[in-house]
Amino acid sequence: MHPLLFLDNPVMPPHVTYAWLIIGLLAFLSFLATRRMDIYPNKVQNVMEVVVGGLENLLVETMGPHGRKYFPLIATLGLYILTSNLLGIIPGFDSPTNNLNTTVSLALTVFFMTHIVGVSIHGISYLKHFMGPSKWLAPLMIPIEIISHLSRPLSLSMRLFGNIMGEDIVLGVVLLLVPLLVPLPVFVLMIFTSIIQTLVFVLLAMMYIAGSMEEAH
Repeated sequence: MHPLLFLDNPVMPPHVTYAWLIIGLLAFLSFLATRRMDIYPNKVQNVMEVVVGGLENLLVETMGPHGRKYFPLIATLGLYILTSNLLGIIPGFDSPTNNLNTTVSLALTVFFMTHIVGVSIHGISYLKHFMGPSKWLAPLMIPIEIISHLSRPLSLSMRLFGNIMGEDIVLGVVLLLVPLLVPLPVFVLMIFTSIIQTLVFVLLAMMYIAGSMEEAH
């Protein structure tokens, strides 16, 4: 039986329960940060401004100023993945991102958004992205490009899932063997890895979407 009985649900899978928990937590923090906007921010507002500002700077550096219209998607992915990753560090909790259903859903969101953006900007000309630099190479390039694009959600989902699942397993083993002060360096390493995996996911998402916005060469 899971140590947190109130999160056990015979109908809803654990990763879905934790996902709703994170959604509620982020909504609550957003409410606290924005209910009294002040030039001298409170602690919650200050933290959220730093995180959101950092994500915005990263987006502008990666996609350019024209990529700001996709900031809500990127920021939502970044905040959700980071919170999900960090949740598993707390003993008794699991990361939703250590389940393939979660990571595949996130990766498919990026995959479909990439092509929706491409078609909305270029129309039917977006197909030129799959044809290569010359029409004579199109029969060779089209299968290669299709496989390349289909591999993106696979790599995004498996990378995030594998790293977070590995973290949770290592943490469980360490807490079982040495439950006192020894796990503290492991906690620090897991926090660092959780941040890195979040940055990798959102950076790749931004690069994929930015690539679909460019003219085909």
